[in-house]
This record gives sequence, structure tokens and C-alpha cells, in this order.
Amino acid sequence: MNWIAILSENSFYEFTAILFLAALFGAVGQLLKQPLIVMFIALGIVVGPSFLDIVKSKENIYLLAKIGIAVLLFIVGLKLDLRLIKSTGKIALFTGLGQVFFTSAIGYLIGISLGFSSLHSFYIAVALTFSSTIIIVKLLSDKKEIDSLHGQIAIGFLIVQDLVVIMVMIVLSTLGRYDGSSMVWNIGKTLLSTFFMISLTLVFMKWVIPRLSFFLAKSIEILTLSAVAWAVTLATISELIGFSGEVGAFLAGVSLASSPFKELISSRLVSLRDFLLLFFFVNLGFGLNLSVIGAQIPAAILFSLFVLIGNPIIVLIIMGRMGYRKRTSFLAGLTVAQISEFSLIFAGMGLTIGHLTEEIVGLITLVGLITIALSTYLILYSHSIYGFLSPFLSIFEKKDPYREDEFQFETKNNFDLIIFGLGRFGGNIVRILDKHTQIKYLGVDFDPQVVKAWQMAKKPILYGDLEDPEMLEHLPLKKVKCIINTIPGADHSLGFLKQLEKNGFKGDVFLTALNDRDKLFIKVADNVKILQPHEMAASNFFNSFLSSIFKDLKLEK
Repeated sequence: MNWIAILSENSFYEFTAILFLAALFGAVGQLLKQPLIVMFIALGIVVGPSFLDIVKSKENIYLLAKIGIAVLLFIVGLKLDLRLIKSTGKIALFTGLGQVFFTSAIGYLIGISLGFSSLHSFYIAVALTFSSTIIIVKLLSDKKEIDSLHGQIAIGFLIVQDLVVIMVMIVLSTLGRYDGSSMVWNIGKTLLSTFFMISLTLVFMKWVIPRLSFFLAKSIEILTLSAVAWAVTLATISELIGFSGEVGAFLAGVSLASSPFKELISSRLVSLRDFLLLFFFVNLGFGLNLSVIGAQIPAAILFSLFVLIGNPIIVLIIMGRMGYRKRTSFLAGLTVAQISEFSLIFAGMGLTIGHLTEEIVGLITLVGLITIALSTYLILYSHSIYGFLSPFLSIFEKKDPYREDEFQFETKNNFDLIIFGLGRFGGNIVRILDKHTQIKYLGVDFDPQVVKAWQMAKKPILYGDLEDPEMLEHLPLKKVKCIINTIPGADHSLGFLKQLEKNGFKGDVFLTALNDRDKLFIKVADNVKILQPHEMAASNFFNSFLSSIFKDLKLEK
């Protein structure tokens, strides 16, 4: 009996092999500087039927993948401020619906021109319109761009897409039963289900969760377990009434978004999310049947190019017409440069109904694999790509991109200090400045909700992204004596210094480092000083408390 057969006989051995290979593939990916998502999808292909064929307990892997998706969308909902709906709801709705419409129309014409039937072209076109919320959220989270303006807009229109695909699948499943009266019933049922889910979320958000959370928070373990239980419960309810589990998990997170314990819950679930999502990508990879798609490769390449290039251009055009800057539109547009796991589910449903053949399903699956792999690189290197393409993107931008002016502050005044990043560290610096000094400062942050909150407090603040090469051109740098950047990271800091030098800034610069390694990397000039928040906090604690308690001891100065 060979070793593959031994692994296949026992689920524990099987999972051991998958985890071992996942660690191996991850290490190779890190060595080759490849994204983990791409490596894990490749792992799924290797352990699937086309190569090693060691995955036999597919139901178990699918279950873990579903739980991982629920946890991921739950965390997204946790971090969603309801004010986001007010600030980005309109652009999310118009961009989401506009992209679905134009992508499906153009995709249909491409399918017809390649010789596919009208029905097959319709299914292919619709499958091309939906982008993967799960993968985009994971990538934006890894890049710490989930709270940026383009990140929040992207999450908004991806959720709109998810709701659209749910409606389309409900309608098509009804058509599959060839019962005209049942379509009216299903549409009515969908509207009632929507009302029920929203009502349930609001009831728990207002009356149940505030009372339960403080009781559950007495034990961090129970609080975390209860949060996961709530996520999968609402996901299950969502599936039972005709929606997807993702919608329910997302709403479960939204219901806890106003809880004082949301950050604690989110931080505890991140490792669980990353572990479970491994099985989502493995599930995606081993579902690819290479034996039925060989003849579809040319068509798959053409459709993939359309998704990778055409979808972002459609978003660029829509957001540009609505008054957004080309950089925001471009970074948001790259998030639709792949098709969704919903597209594969949609294709599978078409096969079940009898509308599609295995070859068409294989074609859509191959497009999914190509676009997910390549779009991962596009998003990871989005800022570098933008820097290269920026001169050519002006045609997508209005002469006066006014839409982002709502996040701006009048900067005609002179400032002594500019501080980048108004999170916990930067926010506390500003509060100390307000309390003890007359220093005129200007704040800059990339989270539109933070900008709005500080504007309401009548604080001088601008919306800006540290990686935007054009941002410093709009800042009043001439009379600024000092710049503080509270955002850690050696790469960010070095790029920031280069931009300051390019714009002729000669004042003092304070950069933030969380460890000695970053400190060594970014200490490159005499006018550059390093802030280490943890070290500063420890020093302040010693000077304020310990030095007085142990004053009788001889302390080295």
C-alpha cells in the first residue's frame, strides 16, 4: 500500500498531510516572495484529483472553509462603522451596479463573438461580473488598507455585488423549476427575508448585545466563543431563509460594531481566520478539474484579460465621472480584477439546472483561478503600478475631482507641525498639543471616518494616504518646522522620506519604529529622529512612578 493510499484512509492523516504541505508551500512562497493566497491555491491543485489526489474528506474541508468565510466576513462587519453607509453608500451602490451591468453586457458580446450559445454566453458574462469579497478583504487587511477611502468604497461595492448575485441565483433557481407562479413567491420571500435579517440585526444591536456583552466579557474565552457562535448562527439563519451565509456573518459583525469589546474580539479571531481560510483556498484549488478544460484555455485567457483589465477600467470610468481622484478610482478598481467564489457557485447551479455543460463550468473555474492569482499581485503591488500608470490615467479624472473635498480642510493657514496618522499614538500626541502648547498643527489620516470625527471636533485635518506620491504637493510644507509620522514600517518610512526630499522639505522629521530593526533601517539622516512608542511609554512610566517609589536606591542616569 503506497503512502497516498494510507493518507486517504484516515482523515487525520489527510489533514496532517495538507497542513504539512501548506507550511512547506508557504515557506517556498516566502522564499520566492510570492503571495500566500497563490501558494495555497496551488496547494489545492497539487492535493486534488489532478495530481496527488489525497483529498477524500471534501465535506470536512468545505465545512472548515465555510466557517473561515463566516469568521472573515464577521470581522469585516465588526470593523464597519455605520457612518460608512452615509459617506460611501452612494458610490458603492452606483459603482457596484454599474460595474455589474457593463461587465455583463461586454462579457456577453465577447461570448457570442467566440461562438458560445446565447445561454452559455449569459452565464459566462454574469460569472465575470462578481468579485471575491473574501479574497479582497484578506488582501486589504494584510496591506492595512481596509480603513482607507478606496478600501471602504471597494468593500461597499463588493457587498452590493454579493447581494446582486444572491438575487440572480434565486431567480435562476426559480426558472429552473419552470414554474412561473413560484418566481413571484420567491421574490416576495426574498424581500421578506431581507426585512427579517435587517430587523433581527437591529434588535440584537440595540437591546440584546449591549446587555449580554458586559456579562460575557468577564471571561475573554467565553466572549470570543460567543462571538463566533453568533457569527455562524446568523450565517445559518441567512442560508435557511435563502441568502448566503456570508451575508449573515457580515450582519452579525455589524451588530457588534458598536460594542466596546469589538477590538478585543477582532484581535482574538485573526489567527483563527487565517487558519480556516487556508481550507477555503485549498477547496478552491482542488475543485479545478484539469481534464475537462484543456480546450477552453484560449477562451479562458481572453475572458481573464477582460476581467483583469476591463473591470478596473469600468470602475475607473464610473468613479471618475462621480468626481473621485484617479488614484482612489484606480486602487478601488483593482479590487474587481478577479471573479468570485460566487461565480463558481453560480456556474455549478447552472450545471445542476441543466443550462451548462462541464466544459463551460471548467472554463469559468479556470478564469477564476487565473484572475484570482494575477489580481493578487496587482493588489499587492498596486501603489507601484499606479506610480507607473499615473500619467495615463488622467483621462479618467475630472478637471476638478471634487468628491474627496468633503474630507479636506482649508490649508491656507500656516502650520508649525504636520502629524500623519491620528490613531492611538498620533491622537494622544494631538491631545497633548491641545492641552499644553500653542503649536499650530495639521493632522493627516487615510481613514475617512477618523477624518470626519476630527472635522466634527473642529480640528485641522486632511484626508491623505502616505503612499500617495501626489499627497505632499497639496500640503503647506514651506513654513512647517517639523513633521511627525506615527505610522510604523521601514518601507513606508523610507518612501515617505524620499517624497519629502523630492518636495524640498528641510525641517525635522520624526518617524515611528516598533522595533530596533526598523530603527536601524530608517535612521538615515541627521534631521530624522525615531519615535518608539513602547520604549517611550516605559520610560515615562519609570520617570513618573518607579523613580519616586525606589528613590532610596542608587539609579544610573
